[in-house]
Amino acid sequence: MPTYRDEAVILRTHKLGEADRIVTMLSRRNGKIRAVAKGVRRTSSKFGSRLEPFMVADLQLYQGRSLDIVQQAESLGAYGAEIAAHYDRFTSANAMVETADRLSDAEATPEQYLLLVGGLRALSRGEHAPRSILDSYLLRVMALSGWAPSLSDCARCAAPGPHTHFVGQLGGLVCPNCAPAGSPRVSQSTLQLLRALMQGEWDAVDAAPHAETAAASGLVSAYAQFHLERGIRSLAHVSDSSREDAR
Repeated sequence: MPTYRDEAVILRTHKLGEADRIVTMLSRRNGKIRAVAKGVRRTSSKFGSRLEPFMVADLQLYQGRSLDIVQQAESLGAYGAEIAAHYDRFTSANAMVETADRLSDAEATPEQYLLLVGGLRALSRGEHAPRSILDSYLLRVMALSGWAPSLSDCARCAAPGPHTHFVGQLGGLVCPNCAPAGSPRVSQSTLQLLRALMQGEWDAVDAAPHAETAAASGLVSAYAQFHLERGIRSLAHVSDSSREDAR
């Protein structure tokens, strides 16, 4: 059977038999991969700990008919322990890997891989509030998948902004003529925060008051879940007041 090597982020695992696991991962060059890791649940396993969620590994795999087989695994980023030790980091990381898992194989690009690795690294180091890291990841991953929200001109008729109505189903900001009745209004400060999250302007994100971060998080969550066409279950456990975990 042919073999290949790739770098991958572990998204989730499932038990298989008495000692094996099925590992779902997002790889750098081959998109999403489902593979069997044999014997990793035994205490004598040499690389079982490298195939846990949130870990990044350099893998050698056999190419199988339906599932590939993990032959070797070398750690590239051991982020799991630091993430799991903090509830807010853990829940945010779960929402990120669940989102990555929801993307179709066609959307699993090297850019998607690098974005997820960067987000998990930032969570493990406590560089910013976990919810802000998650929100920035969701906005960017949606943009990479072709669903970038409009944050200036009207998403429906392209009328130049500024606008104050945000409708996720229509693609972001819309003008008064295109806004359905009852559409929520968004303050300019919240819009500025959304732009900062999208562009990675972390000084502005870290300085934003809690009311603005909470408002932005609600919009990001609704927008991402609408375009993924089903809910992100992990988001129900993510706190919007996770600043105490930022360093």
